[in-house]
Amino acid sequence: MHNFTKKILPKHTMEYTITIPKDTIEKKCDQTIALMAQETEIAGFRKGKAPLDIAKREIKKDKVYEHILQNMLPDMYQELIKTENLKPIVSPRIELVHAKEGEDWHVKITIAEKPVINLNQYKEHVKRALSEHKKEDIWIPGKPKNTTEKAPQEKEEQKNKMTQIVLDILLKNSTIEISQLLIESELEKRLTQLVDDVRKIGLNVETYLKSKNETIESIKGKFTKEIENMYTLEFMLGEIAEIEHIAVDNKDIEDFFSLIKDEKAREEAKKNAYFYATILRRQKTLDYLLSL
Repeated sequence: MHNFTKKILPKHTMEYTITIPKDTIEKKCDQTIALMAQETEIAGFRKGKAPLDIAKREIKKDKVYEHILQNMLPDMYQELIKTENLKPIVSPRIELVHAKEGEDWHVKITIAEKPVINLNQYKEHVKRALSEHKKEDIWIPGKPKNTTEKAPQEKEEQKNKMTQIVLDILLKNSTIEISQLLIESELEKRLTQLVDDVRKIGLNVETYLKSKNETIESIKGKFTKEIENMYTLEFMLGEIAEIEHIAVDNKDIEDFFSLIKDEKAREEAKKNAYFYATILRRQKTLDYLLSL
């Protein structure tokens, strides 16, 4: 492993600055140029047949450096994870801090790990909230008694309402610090998607935002809040599932896939079995909370 320094950032985020010795870079440069020369057309020579000293002059250094980094960084990252026993929850942020010819290179890698979650006696809070909500359905003398069975749609609406109560209670009473790296990664995806969607309807972002009485900063603020809530709930439900030993087995998965009647769609869904298992586990966790 190359030499590195470590800096602990807030919210379970680590920043590593790795030094790549100039001798290593020079060796990699020679190897890379020799490799690239085989695929490069240079005037006066057949493809891949130019002498190495001429290829060195013709092949741009920035292309060489880019090739070196593309090949070195994955191995450096995996070695860093192993050495530091890290468990990243999102792709790292990688920055080339210093890369001058004849000098050591410095690469900065920022990594986010799973946050610590404090559920703060979540069972008691959920039970209390659900109990308060259920009081509304209790018949008391003098109050008209509803003897009709609730329709399926009404039952579904009731369940959705209670689920939202549970989620609100978890958000209100639990504490969690989510790495800014994770939030920024998702925010970038959403902003990119927004730009693409706006262009598809023939507008530019400035015009679209003006029509919505928004600014790029207000949109970022809304997205950030949504992302924070989304990840907070995701981590909390995952933690509850771990505590309560809630799992999804093969039968759960097969039962779910059996609901997809179209064979082609069912086979396509099976390719993403892990994703659907995550969704099913989350739903089983919510059902457990609603049963408290």
